[in-house]
This record gives sequence, C-alpha cells and structure tokens, in this order.
Amino acid sequence: MKFYTSPTSPYVRKVLVLLQETGQLDDVEMIMSGGTPLDPGSIPVHLNPLGKIPALEQSTGVTLYDSRVICRFFDDRAAAGLYSSGARQWELLTLEATADGILDAALLGVYEERVRPEDKRFAPWADGQWAKITRALDAVESRWMSHLSGPLNIGQIAMGCALGYLDLRYADNDWRKGRDALATWYKVFETRESMTSTIPVG
Repeated sequence: MKFYTSPTSPYVRKVLVLLQETGQLDDVEMIMSGGTPLDPGSIPVHLNPLGKIPALEQSTGVTLYDSRVICRFFDDRAAAGLYSSGARQWELLTLEATADGILDAALLGVYEERVRPEDKRFAPWADGQWAKITRALDAVESRWMSHLSGPLNIGQIAMGCALGYLDLRYADNDWRKGRDALATWYKVFETRESMTSTIPVG
C-alpha cells in the first residue's frame, strides 16, 4: 500500500499515530507529497480528485481518503477496537469529527495568511475560524474529557494531533488558558512514543 504523506499535515499525523499504535507502520510505503488549494503540486490528484492528503493507494487499485476513512480502515484491519462499539462508537466518531473540525478551521486560518495575497486578507475571516476552534475546545473541556481517559481510542488520537497542530501554528493564541483539564491530559498524551516520533516540522 502506498501512503501519500506530508511532514506538516496533522491529518497525516493522525494516521501515522494510529499505524504506530497498531503495529502497521511497516505495511505502507511512504510517498512524500504536498501542495496548496491553488497549486496541488505533487499531491496525487489522479488518486484523490479533491487534491488532499493523506491518501492510501491499495494494491486493489482503490484509493482511500480522507484521514477518517483511512484510520477506520487500519483500525478494522488490525481489529484494534479504537472506535469501540454501540453508542460509544458514535460518540467517539463525533469527538474525532470535532478534532478534525478544529484542524479544518486552523488550516483555513493558515491559508488566509500564507496563500491569500496580503492586500486581500480579511481579518474577520481569520477571527471567525479561531472562534470555531475556541468553541470546540470549550466543548471538549466541558463535555468530552471522559472520552479522553481510559484505553486508547480514535478520539484521543485525533484530539492529540489537533492540539499539536495548534501548538505548531497558533502558539501565541494559548489554547490551554482556561482549559486546565484538557491541557493536563495533553501534557501526558503528547509523550506517547507515537506522538513524539511524529512531531511535525516546518
């Protein structure tokens, strides 16, 4: 299987963490790729027409995307149980979606600054993206902390990677302020080997 990856993508990191935690890292061939919404660059648009990574090209000729689909595939492949079952399954999927929503908003803010010409940037747009992030973080702090405890699950992996990306791109915004429980949880979670070996750079 060919896994199209990038060293700074938090969505890629989520899959890599899951691969390490489930012992499947050696089962994929890493192919570096990258681009932007304006220029897909080396992203395999012939495999993922949306022009996004990660993408997983299988020997069957079928390519899986996005990160949520790929994570679910590898969880099923290893029978890891990271998504649980019954009612909790839907709760963990919602927590994963919340973490990915944080990343969606964060990346839109980054693109506003890095891709859009300076004279066309719209500060309220960037502020609106950060508002989404803060609402989501507050919801995790108040309602989701119980899902971040106990055995490893997909919600923990997704949230850990989302918080790591905020540290990378929004360090000055101090997401930890007023969220002591979440900050305490992340301080421990980020020390896992799967997290320390996938810290994004650049």
